[in-house]
Amino acid sequence: MKISIPARVTGIAGVLALAATGVVCTAAPAAAAPKGELVVVVAPNGKSGAPDGDIVVKSIHAAQKVVQNKAKQQDVRVVLDGGTYELEAPLRFGPKDAGANGHTVTWTSADDEQAVLSGGRQVTGWSLHDAEQNIWVADVAPGTESRQLYVDGQPAEKTKLLLGADKKDRAHLAWTEQGLTLGDDRFGDLSALGNQSDLEIVSLGSFTDRISPVESIVGDDINMVQPAWENNNFGYDTLKSPYNRGALYLVNAYEFFSNADEWYLDSPAGKVYYKAEAGATMDGVDVRLPELETLVEVGGTYEAPVTGLSFENLEFAHTTWLRPSSDQGYADQQSGAHVVGKYSPPADYLTSCQDGCPEFEETRDEWWQIPAAVQVSAANHVTFEGNRFDQLGSVGLGIGMDPNAHETGVGYGASDIHVLGNEFADLGGSGIVVGGVQPDAHHPSDERMTVRDITIVDNTITRVGQSYRDSAGILSTYVTRAEISHNTLTDLPYDGIDIGWGWGINDPGGNEYYTQAGRYEIQPRYETPTTFRDNHVAYNLIYDTKNEMHDGGSIYTLSASPGTVIERNYIYDSRETFGMLIDQGSRYIEVRENVILDSSRYIYVNADTKGPEIFNTLDLQFTGNWWTGGNERYVRFPEYRTFWTDEVELNGVPREEWPAEAQQVMAEAGARR
Repeated sequence: MKISIPARVTGIAGVLALAATGVVCTAAPAAAAPKGELVVVVAPNGKSGAPDGDIVVKSIHAAQKVVQNKAKQQDVRVVLDGGTYELEAPLRFGPKDAGANGHTVTWTSADDEQAVLSGGRQVTGWSLHDAEQNIWVADVAPGTESRQLYVDGQPAEKTKLLLGADKKDRAHLAWTEQGLTLGDDRFGDLSALGNQSDLEIVSLGSFTDRISPVESIVGDDINMVQPAWENNNFGYDTLKSPYNRGALYLVNAYEFFSNADEWYLDSPAGKVYYKAEAGATMDGVDVRLPELETLVEVGGTYEAPVTGLSFENLEFAHTTWLRPSSDQGYADQQSGAHVVGKYSPPADYLTSCQDGCPEFEETRDEWWQIPAAVQVSAANHVTFEGNRFDQLGSVGLGIGMDPNAHETGVGYGASDIHVLGNEFADLGGSGIVVGGVQPDAHHPSDERMTVRDITIVDNTITRVGQSYRDSAGILSTYVTRAEISHNTLTDLPYDGIDIGWGWGINDPGGNEYYTQAGRYEIQPRYETPTTFRDNHVAYNLIYDTKNEMHDGGSIYTLSASPGTVIERNYIYDSRETFGMLIDQGSRYIEVRENVILDSSRYIYVNADTKGPEIFNTLDLQFTGNWWTGGNERYVRFPEYRTFWTDEVELNGVPREEWPAEAQQVMAEAGARR
């Protein structure tokens, strides 16, 4: 059953009121004028065989011109004939491309068809290059750049050479301010490698996933590009000193081919190489090389936002993200936030700043976010329903992120955005990111910047974080009234659902730990709350997380969030990590009636035993959760004002004897379509 929410309840209160009924909700702007809906058909091959419509055009841009002329008087539905639309440039939707006067513009595929908005090119003309290894080659335009290749809809792997199996296997590597020095000859003569500027050092830490480009290899010295090398090697969980994991790879050389499904792009020569399975050919194989970094850019200004726009039953596919290939690399900090720019670490940063330092704090307010293939900011009453986001090299859908993550140049300002019943799979970054991490995200200088009333319901998210493994399925940072419910999240390298940001640093009073780190010599100690409040995370099915990362939780929180409730989620298979991690600064959150199975700790509350002011993780309520595996962790002192009521351990209890209430939570969790 599907209903439209009347305008008077399009805010989150209306969604919450209906959530318990099992109804799948979609949003509608205010009542339109009585004039009927105009149907515009995009048929690249012309009218012959095209779907029925009032107007038939041959291109998406022609359809946008019709919308600009008609959407002020009536609703417009743009119907794309089935097929793949290889975009030459991203599609930009400003205020004139959306509804006006209460009308809605809807973009959708034709009935029983699938329109694919693609940012890539099909690679054809393959020939056998190396018969012994079954490596094939095809031509592309010289100078083509991409970090992704998709083969029959699946991401191929870059070639790589293992330099160290984990953080303990590094005795043969010497770290310098210029790069790495190899201490023995186990790898042969790496200085003989071709195209050395294509090479990268890649390593996974506890909660960071780092990429640092190579400049050259001379003798035993791997010389690294700056500032990426510096930025990756000072702070926390660094490239040099990961807290856990720490396998170290040299990536992206033709000479490294070893396994099937690996690829290499020789950009100057215009050649793509791919190693197929033994005995296989490239006949009939669909290969896509992404070239665009974004597909759809929805955004206006705070004075003139986009309003009344919907995308339904479309597929968004084939993008890349090139910043990690630049001199910035990917100096990851957590959940896609990364350092960009030149800073001044201490002279001895390779020893003195491996667990934070005041110089590192200079970077924090300026971290950038991974941009999304589909972006929405300075917009309201925008809906994504029944779409598929796949084969994308970055975040799938980004809503109200920092300005640096929006090609329009305007971040934040997203409200009444509805993400309903979509599929997200095989993405480089997160499935969905809402909100930013810079100061205007948590204490906006203009109240119109506030990201609010975001509905994320009935989505399926799987195999995200393929390129940037620190990416959660859903990340929602500083958001007022987010409804995140009835989603299914599985097969993830990191967390399932992360809410909040800032480690309590930006909450009233701050976090005393960061006083010691020099944080408040750089930023004010705020006296007013952030915009993170009244979130509802419920009825989500989250399993098979932490495929690669060590730190985090299948549900993870940061910072104070008055009015936030996490309830009736079903979590299992979190590997050796936590079902829920209630991390630094989390306050005023209620966690109730969740089923959490087989985690090392079913709930881990990160509060410091030296006193509640150290992390400010307090004022929490846990009620009626069912669990197996390891018990909770929290500081059992009354001054933390954290209470546990009616928790039920199910270790050793046969499943058929579990309480009916727990069984009901397990049955009701997850996407309903």
